[in-house]
Amino acid sequence: MAERGTYTYDYPRPAVTADAAVFAFSGGAGGAPGGGWELLLVERRNEPFRGRWALPGGFLEMDETAEACARRELREETGVHLPGRPFAFVGLFDAVGRDPRGRVLSAAYAVAAPKSECAVRAGDDAAAARWFPLAALPPLAFDHAAVVRAAAAALHLPLP
Repeated sequence: MAERGTYTYDYPRPAVTADAAVFAFSGGAGGAPGGGWELLLVERRNEPFRGRWALPGGFLEMDETAEACARRELREETGVHLPGRPFAFVGLFDAVGRDPRGRVLSAAYAVAAPKSECAVRAGDDAAAARWFPLAALPPLAFDHAAVVRAAAAALHLPLP
């Protein structure tokens, strides 16, 4: 880890986060009734958006990459650890005002994995963690609806 120090800059710096969109297919092959793509979400334990559903994610630490942050936050908030699965970079979400706490940029990643590899349990600052049908998502915190649309498109998943 790099040596810690005090930094001062002439210009404000934004915070950086990373989010993980984890998709799994449920149901029968070929789009059988009751089947379809699902998305793993966490219920926020803290403000902002306490009680709302969101993608697992959080603030980047100084000694990690954005992808490592997304993987760490996924593991901390949902218990899901996918070391052998490649995460696809979806994009950088940087709209001014996307986070009421201040200027926050988020690097988003997407991965598709079997549910059998995803033993879900809420942890860290998540009050709950569960799968939702992609076609019936709850209202999402921050700009996560846009992140989900971009993540599904990046993985060539059908959008509702």
